[in-house]
Amino acid sequence: MPGLAVMQAAGVVGAEDENLRRIDDFAARAVAQGAQILVTPELFATGYAPARVAVSDGAGLRTALGGIAKRHGIALVGSTVEDGRHISASLFDRQGAELARYRKSHLFGAEEQAVFLPGDELPELVPLVGLSVALGICYDIEFPEFARSAAQRGADALLIPTAVPATGDVGGRPPEHTYNAERISTLLVPARALENGVYIAYANHTTPGFTGLSSITSPYGTFLALAGSGEELLVADVDQREVGRARGLNTYLTCRRPELFG
Repeated sequence: MPGLAVMQAAGVVGAEDENLRRIDDFAARAVAQGAQILVTPELFATGYAPARVAVSDGAGLRTALGGIAKRHGIALVGSTVEDGRHISASLFDRQGAELARYRKSHLFGAEEQAVFLPGDELPELVPLVGLSVALGICYDIEFPEFARSAAQRGADALLIPTAVPATGDVGGRPPEHTYNAERISTLLVPARALENGVYIAYANHTTPGFTGLSSITSPYGTFLALAGSGEELLVADVDQREVGRARGLNTYLTCRRPELFG
């Protein structure tokens, strides 16, 4: 069974060489643990700071990321800025070739929306190590339609670089009446996996500033691996046959009635 790995670490703004070195180190560790795919956090190579990195050299970073994939013989998902206008994610094969690039279609927050444009194309499906995989970026996975569309088109796994900011004090209101970003990782991501029968690899930055809680989720909506708040490498085996079994038990895709909703 192919091994799927997720990197959780802190990308430093203005330290691209160091960030790339960290990805290289995680790639080596992932291969040593039997992984064939490594997913890294959103804009890790530049550090996540939309207004500061919007003019970064995405093309040069993508060349470097492809080189890391080739050097270690592992498929790699890395997120970069494209043309100073889009947050993108690229999938590189183990020879370093860029198989797919996806532009983030749901921009999160005022800062992203001020400096980037949303992508307007669905992620393509790519056959990889026995799976049909699709890319997404962060906020995308919080929209049910995004994951549902990929599953309907035949995706077995969604590979999601993310940068979920931690929520601080919200005025002393009781927890049940506040927004908690951790629920994205612990509630929404497994729900997306369960309701669509897909694996989800979700790679976040660490605290402080971000929630951590990166994960690899099964098509049954269970965590195969779940990070804490600090630096971690998650690795789990995935099996396309489990996608079929999960969808046979949870028949949301076959029982849905889109004609009722327009």
